[in-house]
Amino acid sequence: MGQVRSLGMSWHAILPLPKAEFSKDFSEPEWQHVEGLLGEAEHIRVITENGTREDAYLDCGMATVDGCDLLLAVWDREPARGKGGTADVIAYAGLLGKPMIIIDAHTLEAEHRNLSKLERTDNVLETLNRLPEAGGDEAANPFHAPKAIFAFQRKCDAAASKGAPQSRRLVVLTVLLHVAATLVAAAGLAYHLHTPLVPWLKLGCLGGALGVALLLRHYHHSHHNWVRCRLAAEFCRSELAIWGLPRDAPLFDDIDLPGVRGLSRALHVIHSRSVRTHPVTLEEFRKIYLENRVDDQLAYYRRQESRALPVFVRLKFGFWTATVLALASTLAYALSEAMDATVAPWATETIFHFLPITLPIIAAALISLISINDLQRRVARYREMQLTLEDSRKRVTFCQTWNSLERVVLTTERALLQEVIEWHSMTSFAESH
Repeated sequence: MGQVRSLGMSWHAILPLPKAEFSKDFSEPEWQHVEGLLGEAEHIRVITENGTREDAYLDCGMATVDGCDLLLAVWDREPARGKGGTADVIAYAGLLGKPMIIIDAHTLEAEHRNLSKLERTDNVLETLNRLPEAGGDEAANPFHAPKAIFAFQRKCDAAASKGAPQSRRLVVLTVLLHVAATLVAAAGLAYHLHTPLVPWLKLGCLGGALGVALLLRHYHHSHHNWVRCRLAAEFCRSELAIWGLPRDAPLFDDIDLPGVRGLSRALHVIHSRSVRTHPVTLEEFRKIYLENRVDDQLAYYRRQESRALPVFVRLKFGFWTATVLALASTLAYALSEAMDATVAPWATETIFHFLPITLPIIAAALISLISINDLQRRVARYREMQLTLEDSRKRVTFCQTWNSLERVVLTTERALLQEVIEWHSMTSFAESH
C-alpha cells in the first residue's frame, strides 16, 4: 500500500461491513493501522448493511473482482476457511476470466493468469480523445469542474451534433419512393396510361430508393460514431451536473455499458480526486442544479414533445383516413358488382381500380413512418420524463441536507441516463439493420 501511495495512485476501500462491525475482525493495534489507511482512501464503499458476516465477505470479494481490470491477490494456496475467503474470490475471478497476479503468501512467488486478456487501453476513449476541440464560446461551468472534463464534454457534444447522419430521414425517403413507384404503376393500370413516361417514372422511383438504401449502408460508420459521441456527451453532462456535491457520489453504479465503461471509470476517478477543490453551499448547489440541469432538461423534453406530437397526430389521422377510404372504395366496388350497377368511367377507374390499390399502400406507409420515427414511444417517453423532472424539482427544492439532496440528484441523473441508454440500445439496433 505504501508503494502504491508513493506513486501518487489513489485507492478506494470496499468494506464488507460497516466500520463498527468490520473492526471486530481486528485486534486493537491492527484496527488502528487499518483506520489510518481508510483515512487515506478517496472513497469508501460498504457492501452489506445487513445479512450474515460470511455473505458480506463473499459479496465484498465479488464486488472487488467486478470493479477491477487486474486482480492482485496474496494467497496461501489453502481452501477458503469460510465463505468469501481468498480462494473463493480467486475462483470467481477465474470464472470471469479476469487477469490475475497471484502472490504466494509463503514463497512470494508470483503466478500470472489470463494476462493476455488485460486491456491496457480503451479504444473508445482513445477515439473520443482524438476528436477536434469544440469551437465557439464556452458554456457555463458552474461547479468549476476540471477544464479537461468540461472541454471533453463539449467536443463530444459538438461531434454528435455535427455528425448525426439523419438515418431516419433516409429510411423515410426510401419508403416514400417505394410508395411513389406503386402510385405510378397503379395509375398506369387504372387509367390505361400506355405512355413511355410511366415505366421510366416507376424505374426512377425504384432506382432512387435503391440509391438511398446504398447511401444508408455508406453511413454505417458515421452512425456508429454519432451514437458513441452522443452517449459520451450525455454521461459527461450527468457527471458535470453533480460535480458540486461534497463527495463523489456513485453515479455510475450498476451501469455497465461497454461503450462508456472506460469513460465512466475515468470520470469517477477524476471526480473523486477533485471533489473538494471548489466547495459550494447546499443552497448554491440547489439553485444551480435546478436552473442548469432540471429546468434545462424540462425545457428540452417539452420542446421535443411539441415537435413530435403534431407529427404523430397527423400521421395517425392520415392512416385512419386512408384505411377507411380504402374500405369504402372496396365496398363500393363490391356493391356495384353485386347489383350490376352502371357507373361512370371515371368512377370505375378511380374508385374501383386506383384507390383500392393505392390507399392500403399509403396507410401502410403512414404507419411505417410512425414506427420508423418511433413517435408513439417518444411522445410517451417525453411526457414521462417531464413528470419525473417536475417531481425531482419539488424534491430538490425541499431538501435541507446534503444526504437527502444527493439521493434525489442521483435518482434524477440515473433517470436521465436510463433514457440515454434506452436511446442507445434502439439506435444501435437500427444501425445493425
